[in-house]
Amino acid sequence: MRRGRFFVGLLLWVLTGTGSLAAQEAGQAVPVPSEAPITDLEAMVVSGVQPGPGLWKVSRQGHTLWVLGTAAPLPKRMEWRSKEVEDTIAQSQELLLAPTMTVSTGRGMFRSLFLVPSLLKARKNPDGKTLQDVVPPDQYARWSVLKARYIGRDKGVESWRPVFAAAELYEAAMKRSALSMDNVVREEVIKQAKRAGVPVTASVVTFTLDDPKAAIKEFQRTGLQDTACFARTLDVIETDIEAMRERANAWAVGDIQALRRNPQRDQYSACMAAVSESGIARKFGADTLRQQSLDLWLSKAEAALQKNTTSFGLLPLGLLLEPGNLMDRLKAKGYTVTAPEEG
Repeated sequence: MRRGRFFVGLLLWVLTGTGSLAAQEAGQAVPVPSEAPITDLEAMVVSGVQPGPGLWKVSRQGHTLWVLGTAAPLPKRMEWRSKEVEDTIAQSQELLLAPTMTVSTGRGMFRSLFLVPSLLKARKNPDGKTLQDVVPPDQYARWSVLKARYIGRDKGVESWRPVFAAAELYEAAMKRSALSMDNVVREEVIKQAKRAGVPVTASVVTFTLDDPKAAIKEFQRTGLQDTACFARTLDVIETDIEAMRERANAWAVGDIQALRRNPQRDQYSACMAAVSESGIARKFGADTLRQQSLDLWLSKAEAALQKNTTSFGLLPLGLLLEPGNLMDRLKAKGYTVTAPEEG
C-alpha cells in the first residue's frame, strides 16, 4: 500500500511538472565517471535529541516573522526538539507552512482511487521498453550495480521510466544510509501550534486535471527527456551520500555555516527540468506552478507581517540559501532580514 501511494504521488508530480519544494533545489550536476567506485560507509549520523538550526528573523515596524529552515534527508534516529521554536510558536499569532502544490481531479477521494491502476501502469516505459532500452549503456551498467546493492532482485522496476526507477533507487539508498525523508519537523511544528492555539495557514497552489483519464492515457504514450534526471540520481547515490550525512548532521546540531559551505547537490533540478519542460506539462498548463507557489507564500508572509505582531513560518533551506532566495526577495521589499548566525 505504501509503495502504491508513493507511485501515485510521483506520477501526479510528473503530470503537473512540479517537484517537492521541501527539497533543496540549489546545486549543479557534477560530472562523475561511469566507473566511479562505490564505497559502503558506516552511517556516521547523529542520534537522540537535537535542536536543529536557529531562526531567520524578518521584521518591519514592530512586526516580526520568524522562519525555520527545514532540510531533507535528516538523521533517521534523530529526535528533534527546540525550546526556541516552541517558545516562539507559543508567542505567535499565526503559523505559515511552507509552499506546496497539489493536484485535484475534481472527482473526490473515492472516485480518484479508481485511477490508481492506470497511474501504476503509466509508470512503465511506452511500447514495452525496458530501462536497458532507453538509457545509455554506461548509465545502465551503473544502475545495475546500485540496484543490486539497494533494491535487490526486483525485476519489475526494470520496466519503469527512468524518473520512476531513479526515485525508487534513491528512496532505498536513503534507508540504507541511516537517513530519513520523513517531514518530522513540519509535523512537530503543527502539533506545537495546535497545542498553543495558534492558527495554521497553508500556502497551497492547486492544479486541477479536468480529465485525468485522458491525461494519464496521453502520458502513457508520451516520452520524457528524463535520462539526465536518471544519471544525476546515480551521481548522487554514488558520490554524495556521505555529504548528505554531513548536511543532515549540520542541520541537526544547528550549524548554518556548515550548510552554507556545503550546499546540497541533488537530482531534483534535473528531474524537475525534465518534467516541467515536457510538452505534456505545458499542454496542461502546469509548467508555472512552482513560481506560483513561491509568489503565494510571499504574499501570505507579507500579510502575516502586516496583521500579526509575531508570526512563525517554515521554509526548506534551499529557499533560504539559494541565489535569489525568498529572504532576498523580502529584503528587496524593504524588510529587515537577519540570518541565524547574524542574530
